[in-house]
Amino acid sequence: MYMNRIGREGVMSGSRGEIGSLDRKRINDALDKQLEKSSPSTSRGLNGKEKDRFSVPSFGGKQADLRSAGLSKNKCSDEESETDSEESDVSGSDGDDTTWISWFCNIRGNELFCEIDDEYIQDDFNLCGLSSQVPYYDYALDLILDVESSHGDTFTEEQNELVESAAEMLYGLIHARYILTSKGMAAMLEKYKNYDFGRCPRVYCCGQPCLPVGQSDISRSSTVKIYCPKCEDIYYPRSRFQGNIDGAYFGTTFPHLFLMSYPHIKPQKASQRYTPRVFGFKIHKP
Repeated sequence: MYMNRIGREGVMSGSRGEIGSLDRKRINDALDKQLEKSSPSTSRGLNGKEKDRFSVPSFGGKQADLRSAGLSKNKCSDEESETDSEESDVSGSDGDDTTWISWFCNIRGNELFCEIDDEYIQDDFNLCGLSSQVPYYDYALDLILDVESSHGDTFTEEQNELVESAAEMLYGLIHARYILTSKGMAAMLEKYKNYDFGRCPRVYCCGQPCLPVGQSDISRSSTVKIYCPKCEDIYYPRSRFQGNIDGAYFGTTFPHLFLMSYPHIKPQKASQRYTPRVFGFKIHKP
């Protein structure tokens, strides 16, 4: 829709080499600068390890080309996500009628996202305040809703990349609001039942399904974590793809409101705790 980058290596070819990583870093830096110019209060830097975990992907290309390339969901087991070699973010399937939302949610690592109803996005009330947080807001919204725009041809390559990255940011911020609605929670419930959010790594939680959570509601503050309702603690996602997602796209409220809305799925609090021992004797705690 905005630019044809299908020919660029590392985007749709099945490998994500150093060229792709440098390109994404350049896009990320450019988007940071644009955010600082448009609204300094909404562009917060990351500290330490959190900053290294962020990687804003570019959604390159005209939507028709992307759909013709074909995409389908490629789920990996937890073990595969740890040992997988560098592979493509997406995998192929047929169908030119794939929407941008469906395409985006089927990218590897984006299993945490549910598909938002178009009706929800088209309601301006639901998007209140987001135009000041996202650069190229109108173009990003058109991209999400698959609305053809004649302005894309006049954009530079860098501007097209910014629009694509802004579309991900806008979708994420809308997503944080949508999953607090009844429809959004119902969609997330299905993903929870399918273990799409992963399992708790704690031994005594016995593979308890987790829920995505952010440590801040401010965009670009920290990456997403998974919350275990059994031990009531948070962990890094095991998938390296999921570990790059902004935590603000899920927010600090979702898992707790979700468990209040569906109390029957809330597990009993974990009672077992690991006891350190030396030659069979418990270690004395001063």
